[in-house]
Amino acid sequence: MSDLSGQRILIVGGTAGIGLTCAQQMQTAGASVAVAGRNATRGAAAAAALNATFVQGDAGKPADAARMVEEASAAMGGLDVLLSGAGGDPMPRLLRDIPLDEMMRDVTGVLAPVILPARAAYEVMAHQGHGAILLIASDAGKLATPGEVAIGTAMAGISMFARAMAIEAKRDGIRVNTLTPSIVQGTPLYDKLMQNDFAARLFGKAEKMAHLGVTDPTDIAHLAVFLASSAAARITGQTISVTGGISAI
Repeated sequence: MSDLSGQRILIVGGTAGIGLTCAQQMQTAGASVAVAGRNATRGAAAAAALNATFVQGDAGKPADAARMVEEASAAMGGLDVLLSGAGGDPMPRLLRDIPLDEMMRDVTGVLAPVILPARAAYEVMAHQGHGAILLIASDAGKLATPGEVAIGTAMAGISMFARAMAIEAKRDGIRVNTLTPSIVQGTPLYDKLMQNDFAARLFGKAEKMAHLGVTDPTDIAHLAVFLASSAAARITGQTISVTGGISAI
């Protein structure tokens, strides 16, 4: 495992699922971690399990995103890595089933909570002259899929935001990369998807294509640890799939 000794890491969306597993693996690799999320009960439990700082807030709101980054940075004495993956629990729906007045809510509800913390962290990291930002999107942003028009739009937005940010932020010593899983077993979102008839059919077909095995949170966490480490010091602006073979894009 890559060494993260001395790294100060904030995981937004780190109180459950992929985010919590990333926090655990990053801590095991030697990092100091703080987790952020909306749910106070879940956040307190995660903080207790990790012996880490918890910052409560809605990452989709600019003021909350800025405050979470500020409070976590103050608690840890700085911020070396941000992992931003609080994109919510979007449910696939065919485009014609999405009322027009819900369209932008679906898009921004996924997009904003991931990119706003990255923008907020930019200030801290630029002042320090170094940093790494990791965003979690999904392969829906790379591969057009029926039922994921709104979700895919948001995920593509996350990936493009990261790629463009990487070009600007490299001048400040900051790397920016995106992790794009497909279906991820062993998460609250997976359970929710499998309880939805349409989503269960959609992702049931996808799972059959994962000949290397369906991804679990640890697979994502291992990549996140590597990208956060000095071993990835020359990697920026990349969008990396972790799907077990569901796609090759």
